[in-house]
Formats: sequence, structure tokens, C-alpha cells
Amino acid sequence: MPASARHRSRDNVLNRPEFLSLNQPPGASGPDSRPKARPRTTSPKQPQSQENGAFRGVRQDVPDAGAGGSEGGANESQPSEQDCMQLNPSLGGIALNSLLAIDICLSKRMGVCAGPRAAWLSINSLVVLLAFSGHAVPWVLGTLVSLYRSNTLAGQEVLVNLLLALVLDVLTVGGLQKLVKRRGPWGYQPGFFDYIAMDTYSFPAAHASRAVLVAGFLLNHLVLAVPLRILLYLWAFLAGVSRILLGRHHLFDVGCGLILGYLQLHLVENVWLDSDTCQTIISISTLNWAQLI
Repeated sequence: MPASARHRSRDNVLNRPEFLSLNQPPGASGPDSRPKARPRTTSPKQPQSQENGAFRGVRQDVPDAGAGGSEGGANESQPSEQDCMQLNPSLGGIALNSLLAIDICLSKRMGVCAGPRAAWLSINSLVVLLAFSGHAVPWVLGTLVSLYRSNTLAGQEVLVNLLLALVLDVLTVGGLQKLVKRRGPWGYQPGFFDYIAMDTYSFPAAHASRAVLVAGFLLNHLVLAVPLRILLYLWAFLAGVSRILLGRHHLFDVGCGLILGYLQLHLVENVWLDSDTCQTIISISTLNWAQLI
């Protein structure tokens, strides 16, 4: 059989209804739904003047095939303002970022008791005990027990003001920490007692603020010998430093905590409650209404 005859016979077989699906693209239906060749369009030649201008460097305003969406494409190609890098930061921003970087670097280096492979792991228990001495829970509970056992008006006056100062410190530091939400240098999760004292973030350091507040309060209202006064100053300083050694706070957080405790101490001294007001508070808290009548 000649080649032309075999070609016509194959075309006749493929055009049969049962073989039409072999010649159709996916999704097409019907015998006439064959893909048609896309006509080839030839662009007209540019005039000679335009060609000469192009070679001479003259800008030609030739419409593009996608001219209708050129404006939208230009907008999409431009990066948004928030994705652009700020090439000219302010001097204050540079200084602040530099100080924060130095603070993080120094705090990491001073965390010698942080982690299971710490350099000063041998004194870790002593540092933890020193840090716990500045926690809010033992001081609030100790003040309540002392107030319950106190029988003098002067002692009750001092203890009530101390209790109010501790409550003020917990609320102030907890509010600032919730506002700033700065994590510690080693990213430790707060414990159970930290949640009770609202000490869940790093800035400011609650232990440092409380240590300065309590130490200044005791120095102002207790008659102590000179060695004990020195020990109180040293304890307030070491209680704040212990939090840096444990990797819980940055160096800047502890410094701000010490300043905050000093400011709270002066506030408490300026709004000192007298003995009658303290007795009224004790009567209300203990439901002893006989003293109020």
C-alpha cells in the first residue's frame, strides 16, 4: 500500500467517534472542539525614521503590548513603604540601639550562674537564696505575720506602712513589666511564685526595686548598729546583682529597678499614714467593727 494511502487510512480511523477523545485536549467536548492554531501576527515594520532615531539614542514612544496594565505593573513592582530599609535613622535611634546591644552583651557575659553548664555553678544555690530574699512572697507574708503578733501602736503603724509599700511595689513593677514586656537575656520562663508576685518579665527588675525599698524603710525606722546598716546596703545591691548572675534580668533592668525602689521609698515617706489611720485599716481588714464605733 502506498504511503499516502496509509496516511489517509490512519486519518479516517482517528476521525471515528470512538477515537475522537484521543484527538481532543483535556476538558474539551464535542467533535469540533479541536485546538485551533493561534494565528501568527506579524508586527508592521517601523518606519525608517524611527529606526534611525533608535540608533541615535532618541527615545521612542512605542506602545507596549501590555500597555493597558503597565500602570498597575509599575505599582506592583515598587516595594511598599514598610518594606523599605530606613537608610537615614535618627541619631537617637542609633544611640538607643547601641546601648541596648551593649546591655544585652554585658548581661549575657554576667550570667555566670545561668544554665546547667554555668561557670559559677558551684555557688548557684547561694545566689538563688540571695535572689529569693528579695522576692515579694516572703516579705509580704513576713509583714502580715509580724503585724498579727504586734501589740504596740508604733509597731503596727510601721508594719502597715511597710505592707502598703510592698503592695505599691508589686503593682507598680507588675504594671511596668506588662507594659514593656521585655524578656530576660537567657529567656527563662517565670515560675509559680513569679506569677503570684506579677514578676513575669525582665524590665524593671522587681527584686532590685523591692530590696532598695525594704532596706531604706528599715534603715529609716529601725535603730540599727553601723555593721547592720552596711549589711543592709550590701544586701540590697547583691539582691539585684544576683538576678543578673542567674540570667533573669539585664543589667539595665536592675539599674532601673534600683532607681524605682528609691523613688517608691520617698513616695511612701511623703504619704506616711499616721497611727489612727493604720488602726482604722486594721479594724476594717480584721472585721473588728467595735473599734470604729
